[in-house]
Amino acid sequence: MSAQTLHFISGLPRSGSTVLAALLRQNPRFHAAMSSALAPLVSANLDIMSTGAEVSLLMDETQRPAILRALIEAFCHTTSDRPVFIDTNRLWCARMPLLADLFPDARVVACVRDLPWVLDSLERQFRKNPYENTRLFGGDGERATVYSRMEALARQNRLVGLSWTALKEAFYGEQSDRLLIVDYELFARAPEQTLKLIYGFLGEPWFDGHDFENVSYDAPDFDRALGMSGLHTVRPRVAFEPRPTILPPDLFKKFENMDFWTDTAGSRASVITAKGADGGGSDGTGGVGKQVTKKTVPVSALGAGGVKLFG
Repeated sequence: MSAQTLHFISGLPRSGSTVLAALLRQNPRFHAAMSSALAPLVSANLDIMSTGAEVSLLMDETQRPAILRALIEAFCHTTSDRPVFIDTNRLWCARMPLLADLFPDARVVACVRDLPWVLDSLERQFRKNPYENTRLFGGDGERATVYSRMEALARQNRLVGLSWTALKEAFYGEQSDRLLIVDYELFARAPEQTLKLIYGFLGEPWFDGHDFENVSYDAPDFDRALGMSGLHTVRPRVAFEPRPTILPPDLFKKFENMDFWTDTAGSRASVITAKGADGGGSDGTGGVGKQVTKKTVPVSALGAGGVKLFG
């Protein structure tokens, strides 16, 4: 089995992870995609090997890391023969100590976005599928109104709340120096400059063949099974498209100012930021720093929210 370099994409839903994977996979050296089965496989094997499970009594503790490393390497190798394997899952942020121990050179790129716009995007997808009872919600009570839907998604054990708390754990954790924060709006305004900084963080040489006008990714079978058709459909052109929110004003306001990553005090994470507090040049594309930096500016400095990258 040939060695592969491993890295990970994580962060918040509806924050650009799919379009980032779609761009990275344009590089023939990179494998990248939407969330795979790898993180659930790791969790399941940890569960049966941990104290309290019968299997844990039949094996030595030193076997656990060897087994998990072999599992991850076998999954990556049998999925793709490309030399750089980039796996996506929102829970990788909650597995930073494990990843650091198993793969010391691995890095995690976390895609983020102001939380009201994450919820706004999910609500838009829900409304595009009015004939489906999506599996994102546990029953009629949760999916009844926009208020019940947003409350359900924001719980700490659900899609948005779990991703947000996992990201916060990684941001302030001991392995935060392995974490790069990529803001969705900045990525949409300046995709090439942002992607070059991501390459630098991963320690990979720049690939000149990226086409930001013809990005392609879709997972129709997965989305239909979830009852959210179009959830992973990427628009061909990476661009900034401001829009008004569809959330009621009080609901939007409830989730504002939760972008903790704009203040890096207490964290060693790297954050890609705009140049200057005004968000960049007058051409509206937004300037990007020449290097990955730990200084941040508020996302609001980049302009109105609600960037539209997905269909």
